[in-house]
Amino acid sequence: MDAVAGGGGLLTVPALVLAGIDPRSLLATNKLQGCFGTTSATAAFARAGHLPLGSWPFALAAAAGSVAGALALDHMPQRAISVALPFVLLGVAAYFAASPRFGDEGRPRLLSRPAFLATVVPLVGFYDGVFGPGAGSFYMAGLAGVLGFGAVKATAHTKLCNVASNLAGLATLALGGHVIWTVGLAMGASSFVGAQVGARLAMRHGAVLVKPLIVTISLALAAKLAFTPGHPVHDAIAAGW
Repeated sequence: MDAVAGGGGLLTVPALVLAGIDPRSLLATNKLQGCFGTTSATAAFARAGHLPLGSWPFALAAAAGSVAGALALDHMPQRAISVALPFVLLGVAAYFAASPRFGDEGRPRLLSRPAFLATVVPLVGFYDGVFGPGAGSFYMAGLAGVLGFGAVKATAHTKLCNVASNLAGLATLALGGHVIWTVGLAMGASSFVGAQVGARLAMRHGAVLVKPLIVTISLALAAKLAFTPGHPVHDAIAAGW
């Protein structure tokens, strides 16, 4: 799922929560397993020629943002981020559902590439370092909606940004001893295999597969987060709102 449309962390993070792992170890361990899947998918896209050498500034910008986010982790309002995330994901789903121009061909960009690399990529990387889940969906929305990339090109560059921000965030958090290596490596092995399958499906089917999956996954994960006990939407309904 993550290799095609992003959002894999929105499945793995709740799983780690259910396992009773503390927040910092949870984020660090999720970064470890995520590195396997994003590296696997990035390698598949690179082998197929979708990531030329000129793509690497995307990785550098994402890594820089992620390091800054990981360093700022102790000072960020995690609760506020988790509350806002379902609504942001609804916006991502609405954009792709209502955008008839998102396809295999590119379209006019709204920002120049240098401006995009200086703003959007490091901002999403920062979020990935602080919290993480859904970062792939946000990279995808920026690359397709702002930079005008087609479906396969946007997916390939999303994976490149993902692997860079995952590795940078992991390295920063690992210095604090927060990674549970046995859990992360076991998850990573499965993530690697799944990402190979997902990347091949994305390259084979393009926008026909990517667009509906982005919309479906964004909606499903927004609902999952909003109706999790402790989220204001869930609590309001439970209280007879």
